[in-house]
Amino acid sequence: MKTILWCLLLLTTGWLQASKRDAKDDSLAKYLARVQMGQPAAPTLSLGSIWVDSGRMASLSADYKAAVVGDVITVVVLQDVTSSNAGAVSTARSFSANSGITSLPGKLKTAGVTNLLGLNSAETLSGKGQASSATSVTTTLAGRVVAVLPSGNLVIEAERVINMNHEKQNIVLRGVVRRGDIGPNNTVASNTIGDLELEIKGKGVISDGVRPPHPILRAILRILNF
Repeated sequence: MKTILWCLLLLTTGWLQASKRDAKDDSLAKYLARVQMGQPAAPTLSLGSIWVDSGRMASLSADYKAAVVGDVITVVVLQDVTSSNAGAVSTARSFSANSGITSLPGKLKTAGVTNLLGLNSAETLSGKGQASSATSVTTTLAGRVVAVLPSGNLVIEAERVINMNHEKQNIVLRGVVRRGDIGPNNTVASNTIGDLELEIKGKGVISDGVRPPHPILRAILRILNF
């Protein structure tokens, strides 16, 4: 009986290891397929020619900068957004009216009718409002050129996925880069990128803790006074 259990344990362990290895190979294959999709097609060679456009000696005067589809470029993200809005409203209004009789014919006395009606009203309104927000993102991403526009500008895309301690963070950046804004070290600042799209998404234990609860749960918590 012990021998049978031992054999089953060995088979189960081997099956789990094989499953993990297959999953890793499948993930690597998907990653390679996704990366290779953005690579340009191999140049066609003319029959009898020894010249290769992508050869080492083909571009002796070219610098090491992104220029064509598939080239890698480094993006330095420095985004500081601060906004503030303040307003004040103040109004005041008052109203007063009096009516009465000061004289009557003959010897009639007017002491009791001197003040027939007196009206007074006052209204004051004072309000203040203030709102402020601040956002700061600082990081460095390595992306690639996905298209070249007719004007010569480059369309770039960078993506970073980080999985750590059951927390997943996904950063996606897209934009249009002018060739002259690319530095000598093949880097470009995010504040020089046109039509910039920067998306940062998180999923995991930390993100779930700071995410607002479901509307039904918020209603229940409000009823229970939590």
